[in-house]
Amino acid sequence: MTVLKYLPVLLLPVFSYLFVMQQEKKITAEASGPPFETGFFFEQDKFFKECHASTIVHLKSGQLMAAWFGGVKEGTDDVAIWLTKGTPGNWSTPVKVAKIREDAHWNPVLFQSPQGRIFLFFKVGKKIPSWETWFITSDDDGKTWTAPKELVAGDKGGRGPVKNKPIMLSNGTWVAGASHEEGQWDAFADLSTDNGKTWTASSYIKLDRTALKGKGVIQPTLWESAPGKVHMLLRSSDGAIYRSDSEDGAKTWSAAYKFGLPNPNSGIDLTRLPDGTLVMAYNPDTANWGSRSPLSLIISFDNGKTWPKILDIATGDKKDEFSYPAVISYGNTIAVAYTWKRKNVAYWIGTKEALLKAAKDRK
Repeated sequence: MTVLKYLPVLLLPVFSYLFVMQQEKKITAEASGPPFETGFFFEQDKFFKECHASTIVHLKSGQLMAAWFGGVKEGTDDVAIWLTKGTPGNWSTPVKVAKIREDAHWNPVLFQSPQGRIFLFFKVGKKIPSWETWFITSDDDGKTWTAPKELVAGDKGGRGPVKNKPIMLSNGTWVAGASHEEGQWDAFADLSTDNGKTWTASSYIKLDRTALKGKGVIQPTLWESAPGKVHMLLRSSDGAIYRSDSEDGAKTWSAAYKFGLPNPNSGIDLTRLPDGTLVMAYNPDTANWGSRSPLSLIISFDNGKTWPKILDIATGDKKDEFSYPAVISYGNTIAVAYTWKRKNVAYWIGTKEALLKAAKDRK
């Protein structure tokens, strides 16, 4: 009788393991099977209650490194930056890589310099308008890290990359997509011409606020199409992705404009392949604070004017959340990290050829 009394407790770890395995099988099946590598970076519920806002980088060793924030809940004082590295199915145990004080940590962003130095940027602060941007670096693929340092000493509101990876332009300038959320939302570009030592912010991207619904635009994702010609796509509160373009190496920008892609006020990210193809991850819903399911990859062959191909890489109920993608490429391989229901961080990896074969026409 005593054994029967405690049987549910004894079986709980078994049920938990089976649930995670079932979800991993589901996520593997969602993106059409063998051509793609999919799964999770860590064992669910072992390290924290919730996680969000992942980032990913391809190391010169061939491994991948990923980071995210995790804790009781987004915005609580215990939230820290966590990190893993490895290869699909063989990830290191996540470690708490950054926690400078008992305030919430947010939105890590990984970036690798041409020399191989890894930068990990992140935000610190109880509320978004008071964010500070900090960073650490590693010269040994994450075995050791420098002490945390403020990106722009004394800044409040968030300089440097706010969610998505910086890019390096053809002239060597680093450009980070940045934004400020205090009352209304504004986006800008942050530029460094000395390998990340100092940063210069552009003016805010102009917006026609008489036509735009809600607070504005944030979290740019960037690419350079030709020397000096730089473009950004932006999350918005208006049910649509906005775009802005620069002709002078990201120093000045056009007014932001809609161009036909939906956005439910959720993060986006893209990568530019060697042949100029753009691959973007997004949630295709038009409602402000709408559904973050499914998470889809869409493809452009004309510098972002049209996006004729689509593949859903994570699907579920409308109330599910597959969000905040980070997208990188190395050669013709695309890798995506994303939030999985705030309980895990998932990945999707595939080649351009396999993606095009599986993708459907976007209606």
